[in-house]
Amino acid sequence: MTESVQELSVEEPSVKELVRRHWDGRAATFDEGKSHGLLSEQQRAAWVDRVREWAGPEPVRALDVGCGTGFFSLLLAGLGHRAVGVDFADSMLARAREKAADVHLDIEFRSADVEHLPFPDGSFDLVIERHVIWTLPNPPRALNEWARVLRPGGRLVLVEGDWRRPQGNPDYAPIRDSLPLYGGRPAAEVEALVRAKGFASTQVEPLMTATLWVVMPEWDRYALHAWV
Repeated sequence: MTESVQELSVEEPSVKELVRRHWDGRAATFDEGKSHGLLSEQQRAAWVDRVREWAGPEPVRALDVGCGTGFFSLLLAGLGHRAVGVDFADSMLARAREKAADVHLDIEFRSADVEHLPFPDGSFDLVIERHVIWTLPNPPRALNEWARVLRPGGRLVLVEGDWRRPQGNPDYAPIRDSLPLYGGRPAAEVEALVRAKGFASTQVEPLMTATLWVVMPEWDRYALHAWV
């Protein structure tokens, strides 16, 4: 993709409704995927190590955007941080709440559009997501919102990748052209988009290890860090 990602004028409500229905329909089995759940103690330990480093040693208030079944929210809360998770797929949120209750973690899960967050400016020390920005019709708007809710000096972490292939998910066929980052993008392209939204500094961390994903990734995987 050589052109810049613009704030597109599309029929966003219908696009978002199709996205919501897709993920609602996957909630029951979502955690069974190697890129979605934690399938072994080794995989769990690897992600705990990453999250511990990203969040830092002192308790922070963290927002897990597009939280799904609570992957990052649960890891953050388990490390003693104050986690909030937002998603607009109700079945995903219901599963996240069940998982938090099972391990006696106090996590606030809220139904919300990650491009229009219901929080005041500067509410969080950390905003984190995994495989979310590619599902959005307006990534620049989302980045504006994520920057807005971060306090000065706060960190954004985007766990993303580039897994584009000719045969995409059929659920997305009607709306692929309305999702500027559909299928993910190389780190350099996402980093350029983040920098264009005014983040003070960025850093790319490769995540190409089998312990994080059960098997060695076939496609590029990375964490993009940005600070306001």
